[in-house]
Amino acid sequence: MAGRAGRGAALQEALRKRQSEPGSQEPPAVQCVPTIARGRAALFQALAGGAKSLPSESVPGSIAQGAPPSLPAGRASLLSLARGRSLIRQETSPGDEAATTAEIAQRVAELSVEETRERPPVIRKGDSGKPIRASANYVRLLCEPGKGFFEYEVRFSPDVDSKQMRFKLMNACHATYGRVKTFDGVVLYLPIKLPDTTTVITTSHPVDNSSVTIKIIYKKTRRLGECTHFYNVLFNKIFKILNFARMGRQHYNPAASSAIPQHKLEIWPGYVTAIDEYEGGIMLNINASHRILRQLTCYDVIQEALQKNREEWKRLVQKDLIGACVLTRYNNKLYRVDDVDFNINPLSTFANRTGGETSFQDYYLKQYDIKIKDPRQPMLISKLKERTGPRPREGTEDTLICLVPELCHMTGLTDSMTQDFKIMKDIATYTRITPNQRQLALKKFIRSVKDNPEAAKVFSDWGLIIEDQTVAFEARQVPGETIILGKGKTVPSGPKCDWSSAACNSNVLSAVDLTHWAVICTQRDERTVRNFADCMKRVGQQMGIEVNNPQFLILPNDRTETYVKMLRENIKPPLQLMVTVCPTSRDDRYSAIKKICCADAPIASQVINTRTISKEDKLRSVTQKIALQINCKLGGSLWAVKIPFEGLMVCGMDVYHDASKRGSSVTGFVASLNQPLTRWFSKTVFQTPGQELVDGLKVCLVSALKKYHDVNGSFPDRIVMYRDGVGDGQLKHAAEWEIPQIVSCFSIVNASYSPKLTVVIVQKRINCRIFQELSPGSFANPPPGTVVDHTVTRRDWYDFFLVSQYSNQGTVTPTHYVVIHDGCQMKVDHIQRLSFKLTHMYYNWPGTVRVPAPCQYAHKLAYLVGQSIHKDASDKLSDRLFFL
Repeated sequence: MAGRAGRGAALQEALRKRQSEPGSQEPPAVQCVPTIARGRAALFQALAGGAKSLPSESVPGSIAQGAPPSLPAGRASLLSLARGRSLIRQETSPGDEAATTAEIAQRVAELSVEETRERPPVIRKGDSGKPIRASANYVRLLCEPGKGFFEYEVRFSPDVDSKQMRFKLMNACHATYGRVKTFDGVVLYLPIKLPDTTTVITTSHPVDNSSVTIKIIYKKTRRLGECTHFYNVLFNKIFKILNFARMGRQHYNPAASSAIPQHKLEIWPGYVTAIDEYEGGIMLNINASHRILRQLTCYDVIQEALQKNREEWKRLVQKDLIGACVLTRYNNKLYRVDDVDFNINPLSTFANRTGGETSFQDYYLKQYDIKIKDPRQPMLISKLKERTGPRPREGTEDTLICLVPELCHMTGLTDSMTQDFKIMKDIATYTRITPNQRQLALKKFIRSVKDNPEAAKVFSDWGLIIEDQTVAFEARQVPGETIILGKGKTVPSGPKCDWSSAACNSNVLSAVDLTHWAVICTQRDERTVRNFADCMKRVGQQMGIEVNNPQFLILPNDRTETYVKMLRENIKPPLQLMVTVCPTSRDDRYSAIKKICCADAPIASQVINTRTISKEDKLRSVTQKIALQINCKLGGSLWAVKIPFEGLMVCGMDVYHDASKRGSSVTGFVASLNQPLTRWFSKTVFQTPGQELVDGLKVCLVSALKKYHDVNGSFPDRIVMYRDGVGDGQLKHAAEWEIPQIVSCFSIVNASYSPKLTVVIVQKRINCRIFQELSPGSFANPPPGTVVDHTVTRRDWYDFFLVSQYSNQGTVTPTHYVVIHDGCQMKVDHIQRLSFKLTHMYYNWPGTVRVPAPCQYAHKLAYLVGQSIHKDASDKLSDRLFFL
């Protein structure tokens, strides 16, 4: 602050000196101090530009009236400078005013040129665990000596209002600054630093040949980390040079496609790239990706619908095509089908750019040399929304694009395809690539960029150097966990983090006897169901659960209303559990059953598909898993791991977005109720468009705290909240806005209650891949418990990557944890170990999962409520895992 005060005092001295010694020197253009706020920068610009008066918006109202007592010395000096500038206008003649401005501007110019000071990165590293040699799919970007990203301001005298004319004038002067630049009409970026602080060029106006003076004023040298958006734009240009097709934010290579003719599929390999600043510097994150295309056009879909049902073919076409993503191969672009218009066809006309009418058929023939075969086919409609920023402008209409079905290829897989094991296995041979194959793909891409002269020139023009190898570093493997089962039995989780055998053949941690239960099934499935009930009794005994004979409720048919009627008639005390066996999988029937059992007449429920329990050779293993699930739904617990923290409550959050109700979503919230973290409280909140998530979160947290108090007789001392579904763009908003709102709700439960709160964002959909280096050039998936908390972590956030699952196929995807609020002040090792421990606590799988158990529970809860129940579940089930 003393430095700023000194600059202000120097400027005041320059003003006093100028009042007694007028001069006539040509004023150099002044530059703004990069480190001052916008109001102060505006003062400099106003003074340097010789403005008749300061712009009203450049100075806050309180400062314009007079400096408040707490005003910093530098800002007060600037105010004195502004007042002095006004005083000079009154005391000097018009001829002297230009000279006065000149000297002020020169002094300001000398004082205000500063380089951006680099802020140190956020480094939070743990030290427990075994070191592992590792690498990741990141490549360092370096800058050639003497080059960088230099920002300049361009001024024209006399003023040139037309942006296009400014571009022409600047292009005519490229001999001064070179051909490589980016210019938006005011701000100029160059890869080199010009020798002078202010470069003055005189050129001729292309229209009237009048003289125009261009001043290129050096502002500052930007760090590479400030220019990541620009470098990402450069990479889009490189992909275009390499003839990759852009689909969304990813790029694919049509020339390297692989066909799977037996399934009429085609797979395009590609890459997802992003340049950002990490703890280890500027890096390119590059991940191999694949796009699955069907060798089937929308026209083929229309023909299939006509053959199936000529009376309802239009409805079938709309069902199959609306919402589908299609590829037009003539320009390799993706479109979403929003409607099918049966009233127009390729012979229909539209207004062209010259004001005339052109048919779609003629347009495609002229523009792409494509002759449309069927001129009577309906047209597909795709909406392109005009946007400025995150929301569309009010009053703007969607741009409608008409597509010809026979030119549109279907992409992605249908539900029936994803359920076909053979199809998915054949696709996996291309898409599920090992760490070694992934490394080769990354190196192949880097080599293709360097070997292409045009692509390499894009890099060299801006002084960028891309390394040949992916970044190497040291990761850590935290110690494995010991699983605690019933009757004091403990088993190690093992190198593969799988204890399924021990879970199925040992006593559960806390058993709830199944004394009163009923099974609903059709007459055709009665024999299968009775075998299942007998097996339940046998496996229950092994797990320490007493299972009595159920009541069998036999249905005459499998209609949904028949199931509903039977449920309503028989759900009454002392019934503990209702098992429903359905002959086929139908969403409407499942939703009807769950709506009754979870909301209308709350009871623990289990829905089973007949095919699941019909194979006698697999009946025992299937029944064991069902028995474990039922014990959880009745309020029991299966296993635990050692949790060293006392007075800890762990929460999990996830959001389900309802596609049928655009904009609305369901938030699932889960919180632990005991110290071993084996009992959980759950609640959901329905969100409408525009409603703040934090409003519902506060309701959930208050309810959870009250329930915790009812169970334990006290409130938790510390709360750790894991939140899923938050993207990078929302991190700052969550940290600065939502956290204070959450903290404010503690006083609601008790005026003096103030626990320690830590909030961790959990991100699953990431492009980071971590490889264990077995030997030079040989890579494998890292073992469960691998933590990476440096080099490739975010520069400005406290974060780490955790591999919690064992994977022997493809490349494992780590989970990204970002600690946006650290009120508990836990050690870095502790938050990492706690996160790993919680991946062992998901009772639907006797092994580790990708995210902490409360996050996975919240996901299951939100999905069940949003997909099937469509209303809040009964509070009677809130302390049970009824949603498993």
